[in-house]
Amino acid sequence: MKGKVVVITGANAGIGKETAVGVASMGATTVLACRDLEKAASAAEEVRRRSGNDDVQVVPLDLADLASVRGCARTIERSWDRLDVLVNNAGGMWSERVTTAQGLERTFGVNHLGHFYLTNLLLDRLLASAPARVVNVASFAHHQAVRGMRWDDLQTERRYTAMKAYAQSKLANILFTRGLARRVDPARVTANAVHPGSVRSRFGMDGDLRGVVGLGNRFIRAFELSAAAGARTSIFLATDPSVADVTGGYWVRRRPGHMSGAARDDAAVERLWDESERLLASVAFPLEKHMPEKRERRPRSA
Repeated sequence: MKGKVVVITGANAGIGKETAVGVASMGATTVLACRDLEKAASAAEEVRRRSGNDDVQVVPLDLADLASVRGCARTIERSWDRLDVLVNNAGGMWSERVTTAQGLERTFGVNHLGHFYLTNLLLDRLLASAPARVVNVASFAHHQAVRGMRWDDLQTERRYTAMKAYAQSKLANILFTRGLARRVDPARVTANAVHPGSVRSRFGMDGDLRGVVGLGNRFIRAFELSAAAGARTSIFLATDPSVADVTGGYWVRRRPGHMSGAARDDAAVERLWDESERLLASVAFPLEKHMPEKRERRPRSA
């Protein structure tokens, strides 16, 4: 990985930080894209120390503000002349319905739409650095979106629950992964999703989850994987030569995992892409160019 540039969102703690340690240990220029810059600076120091690699950098990124997402993409493009791997790792879950800076439901906005926007903004740089990779951290929780995407309520304005919003956002991660894989030649950029497992991290531990959900989140921590174990599949997909041309997959423990029926819905893949573009345009952050509808040749998938 020497000479390569890897950007990881939400890398100040947990799986993201361990992913950073992993790729930095292989010699990559490692960029931590984070909202809390004080925590990110501390994490960068730890990554440098543990990896023995001094080329660990921090850029600001608040996925709940599309202006920040756009600023992050511009900073990355100005700072590095290549981008070999983008790991869309950051995510969250909130007990109560809250909104982003643009008024979108926060779980969908942070977990899916912010990463959708960031990836599209950086896609030209990824293509120019081919072969490049996109890794989206999803979750087994996507199976709980049993009715698929709620197209008439993507913003979960009716009967909001933390788990319903989270499951839908994780399903969106996989549908987005498949949509990107259908649009880009895998010889140039691959896209894969990963379920890291139930990981003992800071997820939901900073006051985002309260009540019964918050108590349950704390209770199960004793039975969860370490963050280092949870990062292994992200590191594998970001670096391993054996998956260099594999795209559109969903991975668990470094092996192909089982997507839900909703995640395998090709029509939903295309509809989510269109809805995501529409939502961005509706809040004055349109994509400057539209991706092709889909590629005719089917890439090799997991």
